[in-house]
Amino acid sequence: LWQTPEMLVEIETAWSLSGYLLACFSAGYFIHDTVDIVISRQTRASWEYLVHHVMALGAFFAGIFWNSFVGGGVLTLLVEVSNIFLTIRMMMKINNAQHLLLYRVNKYVNLVMYFLFRLAPQAYLTHFFLRYLGQRTLGTFLLGNLLMLDIMILIYFSRLLRSDFCPGRVPSQQHKDKFLT
Repeated sequence: LWQTPEMLVEIETAWSLSGYLLACFSAGYFIHDTVDIVISRQTRASWEYLVHHVMALGAFFAGIFWNSFVGGGVLTLLVEVSNIFLTIRMMMKINNAQHLLLYRVNKYVNLVMYFLFRLAPQAYLTHFFLRYLGQRTLGTFLLGNLLMLDIMILIYFSRLLRSDFCPGRVPSQQHKDKFLT
């Protein structure tokens, strides 16, 4: 984004080699992770990730094969910044370290990062695609994917809020095999 800042505005047409390679690498990651989930027989427990991966692949393939929306693909990858703090949270929960100061600090950092790097870019992209809804067939397809991702991100956000900020409302035995609850 700092090499080609027009990707923030020209989501459909802006292109850079680094953005294109990032979309290719990310598509490869999503393919690898999908195959890993299927091979390790975790499809039932990880169906949400599989749905997310298929939708993400649709977005990245638009950039890879049609050279369109590379900027949009790069913007969607901003969520990975938020994943750093979500992963720290998950590791601390696995180790029952919720009582540590680091966990308490991380839960507030998580909130800020989730807003800045998940909710805000998704809202920006959704606004962009809604503006041009009737004008682009590929854009309409991507808007459908984006709206489904919006729903998933809001569900995950509500789970995060309930788990970290309203822990009395989350049943302790329900979904104990899921890391988000």
